Amino acid sequence: MRSLPTRRIAAVALTTAASVVALAGPAFAHVTVNPGSAAQGGYATVNFQVPDESDTASTVKLEVNLPLDHPLASVRTLPMPGWTSTVEKSKLDKPIKVHGSDVNEAVSKITWTADAGTKIAPGQFQEFRLSLGPLPTDADSMVFKALQTYDNGDVVRWIDEAQAGQPEPAHPAPTLKLTKAASGDGHGVTASASPAAHGDSSDHAAAGDTKSSDNTARTLGVVGIVVGVIGTAVGVLGLRRKNSGSAS
Repeated sequence: MRSLPTRRIAAVALTTAASVVALAGPAFAHVTVNPGSAAQGGYATVNFQVPDESDTASTVKLEVNLPLDHPLASVRTLPMPGWTSTVEKSKLDKPIKVHGSDVNEAVSKITWTADAGTKIAPGQFQEFRLSLGPLPTDADSMVFKALQTYDNGDVVRWIDEAQAGQPEPAHPAPTLKLTKAASGDGHGVTASASPAAHGDSSDHAAAGDTKSSDNTARTLGVVGIVVGVIGTAVGVLGLRRKNSGSAS
């Protein structure tokens, strides 16, 4: 007779743990920009990470829109085998000054299109790398609205902006948080102080390390929750057995 409550508690614990993992999974499937933050006023190398969420279709195009309310004077793409990138520029209503010179236009959209035989298949992901800057000094984030196109014609619009105090939207736009530049840096820029430095392998490694650390932290958080649930269930089982033993 004691085995029935034990089985019920164990089942509840396992169901709860499975639910936590299931709920945590979709957070990894969004189109995101990594690393998720950079210093105001500096240059940065970022990756747009694009997972294929379909079970039957492959991703063949990514469009990323750059905000013109905070235009960027320098935007460069990293050549990718199997993909063709096109850069669109728009005239600015008000020129911006960069290193003492007026800049009258800025990149407003970048499109990566898969060449024949190239795709992001189901269960795979791809990273599209940009170097950009100088980042604005009067904003705390930049939103890059993106469109993901599948080979069956479906288009997923990653354009929803997160609102403070509200649940995460179903299709959040990739967002780069901007932080205050470290004190002592006279130019207020990141370690990649000049556009020419963005192709340096150390910058790429730093970006990869940040992304890896972020994913690891998320994974450990989920594992911690699962372990906590199971530990609670084991504690309850032990208490029930102790009480049963005392009663007898």
